[in-house]
Amino acid sequence: MEDNCCASVGRLAVDSTSGEARPYQFVGIAPNPLTDDLKEVHRRRGVLIPLKTTQEVRQDHTISAAYITRAPTKSANDVISVLRALRPEGSANPLPHLRTCAKPSDLPAHIKTQLMNDTAAGRQIHTAKSAWIYIIVGEVKGFDKEEIVQSLSRVEGLEDGVFVATIPIPLLAPTSQIQAAMWSSQFWPTVYRKNNPLGPHPSMVGRGTDEIKDDGSIFMALAHRVALQAKRAGIGEAMGAVIVQRGEDGAEVIGLAGDARWHQEFGLGIPNNTMTHCVLRAISMVAQKLVRHERRAAGLEFAYPNLEYNAFQDRPLLELETECFHQEHPNKEGYLCHGLELYVTHEPCVACSMGILHSRMGKVVFCNHMPRTGGLSSDDRPDGGGRGLGLFWRRELNWSLLAWEWEREGVAELPLVDPTTHV
Repeated sequence: MEDNCCASVGRLAVDSTSGEARPYQFVGIAPNPLTDDLKEVHRRRGVLIPLKTTQEVRQDHTISAAYITRAPTKSANDVISVLRALRPEGSANPLPHLRTCAKPSDLPAHIKTQLMNDTAAGRQIHTAKSAWIYIIVGEVKGFDKEEIVQSLSRVEGLEDGVFVATIPIPLLAPTSQIQAAMWSSQFWPTVYRKNNPLGPHPSMVGRGTDEIKDDGSIFMALAHRVALQAKRAGIGEAMGAVIVQRGEDGAEVIGLAGDARWHQEFGLGIPNNTMTHCVLRAISMVAQKLVRHERRAAGLEFAYPNLEYNAFQDRPLLELETECFHQEHPNKEGYLCHGLELYVTHEPCVACSMGILHSRMGKVVFCNHMPRTGGLSSDDRPDGGGRGLGLFWRRELNWSLLAWEWEREGVAELPLVDPTTHV
């Protein structure tokens, strides 16, 4: 295994002996019989494609209407103060991606032409060396035009009349410098702040991709392996999930499960039971490891509940599951799957996606996109297929994570499942 005497801090690593910061180095995978034979063949295989949020897919070009005004340059600060007072108390600037002020020469050509031809005053402002400046007020729906005129009429230099016009504006911030330049020529001078207002920050996505690109394909190969084992055993579909913890000693497999929707215990069972999907089974096995540690630490015996039928089917049923389950969890502290990584052969269904969120997973990578039943992707789905919920990153939920689709390389294609199958 590669040098592992460092703790990663962003893109830097702090040497444990010297205390000096240096570029982050790939640590590798901790030795484990589950993955040792996969490392050489499957390292750095496939392509990671970051998922887009629902806003990136559907709302990246929402247009609204805004009021603008103009004032002598020397009165601009007074006008801005008056307009700020018209907002609800304590509210921040709702349009931070648009420049508050714009010189006449900075306006898009079509707006400049319109304002020049409206009045004689407009022609003078745009043809002479202007001592005037245009100021954006805000969205039309947030202001009363008469109140704007009355408030601004008390500002020095505007006694002879207040100018108020309406223009279209992009409601959401641009996601690239190119888009900002395009909007500046079409609507109003626009600022790109090198972030993503519609989803995770680009640097966060880049850093996350760097962290998993070397060995994520190895864990995906393991997920494929347990998926095939589940299919051959007849307990479920060819679907598998692997949960990984990444730390100073490398990446370690701490949870692993195949699908078990067809497993019948004592002749009892619920066909196609959502609770027996591989993702929920893997999360449950991680939870059981934590409980096992807590009980042993307290001097208590760890025992399975005595149930007539286990609806979760979260006891190890396969050889790989058993081997993983008997290994101890490397980190006994913290909340369930907080910050951990999930590698799964198929896009999780809505129920599993919410289980991923509630367990506080940090990253998810899936191989096969499920356009009709998947819960993580945000893509618009025609022909009545799915809802494109994009559950990995939604503002109304109290947890979000990073997610990728993995373009398969180096692993055999799994047996096909019905497009309507919940996975």
